[in-house]
Amino acid sequence: MRRSSTDETPYRRSPSLDSKPDTPPFTSGFHRFSGEFEYKRPPFAFGFHTTKGPQTSKGRYAQGKKYVVFYLDLSFIFLLELRRCRMAEGCMMALRYGMVFFNLLFWLGGCGILGVGVWLSVTQGNFATLSSSLPSLSAANLLIAVGTIIMVIGCLGCVGAVKESRPILLTFFILLLLIFFLEILSIMLFFIYQDEIDEYAQRDLKKGLQLFGTEGNVGLTNAWMIVQTDFRCCGVTNHTDWFEVYNATRVPDSCCLEYSDNCGLDNPGTWWTAPCYERVKDWLNENLVALWIFALCTALTQILGLVFSMTMFCQAVKVETFYA
Repeated sequence: MRRSSTDETPYRRSPSLDSKPDTPPFTSGFHRFSGEFEYKRPPFAFGFHTTKGPQTSKGRYAQGKKYVVFYLDLSFIFLLELRRCRMAEGCMMALRYGMVFFNLLFWLGGCGILGVGVWLSVTQGNFATLSSSLPSLSAANLLIAVGTIIMVIGCLGCVGAVKESRPILLTFFILLLLIFFLEILSIMLFFIYQDEIDEYAQRDLKKGLQLFGTEGNVGLTNAWMIVQTDFRCCGVTNHTDWFEVYNATRVPDSCCLEYSDNCGLDNPGTWWTAPCYERVKDWLNENLVALWIFALCTALTQILGLVFSMTMFCQAVKVETFYA
């Protein structure tokens, strides 16, 4: 007698290789529903909708999303900081090379000025010495002093920029700042005591006329001859200043309209009568714009040197503090 399909039978099919002990035979991954098998896949099967387990809940998903956003923000900030550091490093390199270049130019200029001063001192003696009270204040000595100062400051700036040495950069800054303040102080005192300086300069120059042509004062004699010839003038305030020097109605030959030997003994109508002091002042007033441009360029260069040296000094301090 044939058994119905719904009747229970003592025989069971052997389980498949994929089936588990707790699952019905041939139903690994399937479950019986209305007499048919429906596919039941793992929670993270690709391409199918799955039932969210405890590890795929909304809270876990939101927390993971926050972590991703945080990491993206952190990476973006890191890239910005890296770019800013690279820009700062590039600026510091440009600053360093610029400072080395300009200080090298200053050093070379100081060498040239010093060389000219030494040459004048050896060949011409106390050239362009007009003051009797300050005989050492000659063109040669001034060039030697200015050239030496420029050489020292330029050398300090170059070495400090190349080595990034804090003591050298600080020394360069202090010396340049001191010179800058002395220049400003000198200009202020000159404008405040301008009348007193004019009177003192005229008295000192007249006193220096007494040394004209004497032994050991070749520099002063040559200086007066050059000034009177180039500026077409005679004496400090008048051509009569020479009468006290020679105790006679006589002037140097450099005061003559047409130079010749002993022309200073001729008729006063053949002499220059304009005062040299006023002629020099007029020449300075005519070139006042050029002088102010030179002064402003010098001041701007010094200010840039101060800013650059202090910037490099502060950067060196930060680097040493960071790696300390």
